[in-house]
Amino acid sequence: MPHTERHADLARRATVRFVFLLRRYLITGLLIWVPLGITFWVLHALVTTMDQSLVLLPESWRPHSLFGFDVPGLGVVLTILIVWLTGVFAANVLGQRLVLAWESVLGRIPVVKSIYNSVKQVSDTLFSSSGQAFRKALLVEWPRSGMWTIGFLTGTPGGDVANHLEGDFVSVYVPTTPNPTGGYFVMLPRTAVIELDMSVDDALKYIISMGVAPPAAPVRRA
Repeated sequence: MPHTERHADLARRATVRFVFLLRRYLITGLLIWVPLGITFWVLHALVTTMDQSLVLLPESWRPHSLFGFDVPGLGVVLTILIVWLTGVFAANVLGQRLVLAWESVLGRIPVVKSIYNSVKQVSDTLFSSSGQAFRKALLVEWPRSGMWTIGFLTGTPGGDVANHLEGDFVSVYVPTTPNPTGGYFVMLPRTAVIELDMSVDDALKYIISMGVAPPAAPVRRA
């Protein structure tokens, strides 16, 4: 091989290797920084939102007035304290009566009544220790025969809907990916869904990752 061609071949190989290493290290760096960046962004958004609770304090009690500067995260502590004190207050007889009176007032306002009752029913179902909503991950055939996705059991059909469904049906929420807060509510025969041996957290991670991060397979006992 002539001297110039050999140098050209070596230069070409060096360039290919450089591009390969550049791409490899760039992807490795992204795999580290992207999850960290999104995590800090979400935490920053939550802390910033919860810090707005400081407006409930008198102006002279706020960190900027006391110390001359803001204290990030202090609103988180205040929010948790307010929620805890609300729970303590609502757990006794007087608190329960005041809550019922407050709900009665809201129930007389046309638009507010619909919004409040709907949100309260959802929150009572989600946060109740005895509720079954979002406690089980299901494998459902969606959006057509032969295609499968993950859904979450939310209960059973109720109201007049149950009168028009023959057989044993379940209510299922089918989330979209990578944003599981959007999705579809469907009612399916219980025989058409498969209960997965998978926690809700693992199922959500699977959905958000668009199938890239599958959970570990459960250990099957012989």
